[in-house]
Amino acid sequence: MIARAFFWIVNAGALAALAAMVAIFSLLDLAMAQSSGPVPAALAPIQLTPDRRQLIGVKFANVERRDVSENLETTGSIEPDEKLQSYVQTRFPGWIQKVFANQTWQPVRKGQPLFTIYSPDLVSTEHEYLLALKQQSRVQSSEIEGVAAGADSMVESAAERLRQWNVAPSEIARLKRERTVGGAVAIDSPMTGVIADRAAQPNMYVQPETRLFTIIDLSRVWIYAAVFQDQIGKVRIGDPAIVTLDAYPGEKFDGRVDFIQPQIDPMTRAAKVRCEFVNRKGMLMPGMFARVAIHLPLGNQMVIPEGGVIRTGLRNIAFVDRGDGYLTPTEVELGPRAGAEQIVLKGLKPGDRIVSSANFLIDSESQLQAAAGAYVPPPPGVGATAQSPLNPETQNAAKIEMTTDPSPPKRGANQLRITLREASGKPIANAKVSVTFFMAAMPAMGMAAMRAQADASDQGGGAYAASLDIPSGGTWQVTIVATKDGRAIATSQFNLSVTGSMSM
Repeated sequence: MIARAFFWIVNAGALAALAAMVAIFSLLDLAMAQSSGPVPAALAPIQLTPDRRQLIGVKFANVERRDVSENLETTGSIEPDEKLQSYVQTRFPGWIQKVFANQTWQPVRKGQPLFTIYSPDLVSTEHEYLLALKQQSRVQSSEIEGVAAGADSMVESAAERLRQWNVAPSEIARLKRERTVGGAVAIDSPMTGVIADRAAQPNMYVQPETRLFTIIDLSRVWIYAAVFQDQIGKVRIGDPAIVTLDAYPGEKFDGRVDFIQPQIDPMTRAAKVRCEFVNRKGMLMPGMFARVAIHLPLGNQMVIPEGGVIRTGLRNIAFVDRGDGYLTPTEVELGPRAGAEQIVLKGLKPGDRIVSSANFLIDSESQLQAAAGAYVPPPPGVGATAQSPLNPETQNAAKIEMTTDPSPPKRGANQLRITLREASGKPIANAKVSVTFFMAAMPAMGMAAMRAQADASDQGGGAYAASLDIPSGGTWQVTIVATKDGRAIATSQFNLSVTGSMSM
């Protein structure tokens, strides 16, 4: 059984030559024992005349080697930097007397008093410190060797116990200056930030394990961006990132990737990529939803336009121009995409000239039959006039647009509305418009190829309408062909997502 794949080239200026597209892919005659079997290696080259290339709208591009990059756009949420947060606890039991920082999200400065606490254990240690100071004063002028040094050691030992209990240096200095026990001591903030959590209350008895305050510094924040597993291999620590938020139109915030979580969420199939941002003005607030664009340098690579390769599912084919219209198929090994370009790892070399307007290669008999059904043959006479100019009123002018009701379309009944106009905007009436939805077979899922087709009726004013029952949700390849007066005047081909479950 001989199979043919059709190379669909969308060219509004030379669409009368849809039949000639079949000639390009005469090179793809495949000997297939079964439609589910592998594609054989044999492919045949072809040669096209300049008139034929112009007629069917073949475009070419050169293979280039240069530095390429890609912007990975995703979303994320803002969270505090875990490295810039601190808990406030006492190192001794006691009773809180006054609370100065008494509001959640209240800003505080490092060294600012948060509350005062009375502790019998602390008072006892302060008395020991005052006694040591008194003893130091009494023996300071002693001529006995070691007495003065011993007194100094006792003072320092008592002061060190106060410091170990986290008594502020200002309180120790007050004791030394005033020589009186104050009763309650103030506990200061260990850092500048805001109070994210507060448990301290007046007259509250606390133990050393009681967490009284949580203070976070928002001068730097984290944004966890969700990156799907097929993109995570491109992300590197240090890659620049830009964040935009609806709250600040026109504002952009620069940061960088500083951590890639080594785990994929089994539900979303995405990993969390942590980006670090400086937040001096406090505009990035925890909990905000953000749009994140990560710039991914991909290095010096060999690239071709995305449309310059045909993916069969088993291999990837590019068509190399050898001169004089001689085109040869070449199997290539592909790397990641880089925006509208495709990185090529093997099979081509810089300077090669390839066909850049290629489309999908159908690699099984069932898919070929469905694609052939989607093809609308040209009216009689097209082959004889294929090299003649088209009607000047429609040459390179017809444009097709389609909308659906509902939008996006759903599995089941849908209404299609097609608009057909010249480049000047003038409606094109009395044309024949056909719409075909095609989905390739998915053997791994047990799904055969599917096709749905409808002819649109002229509604006047360049508008055409059709009803179409779509048998399955998923991504469909849509082909719209318009003919008038025995000539194909416009065609359009694109992918369209249909909501609803997939037919199994």
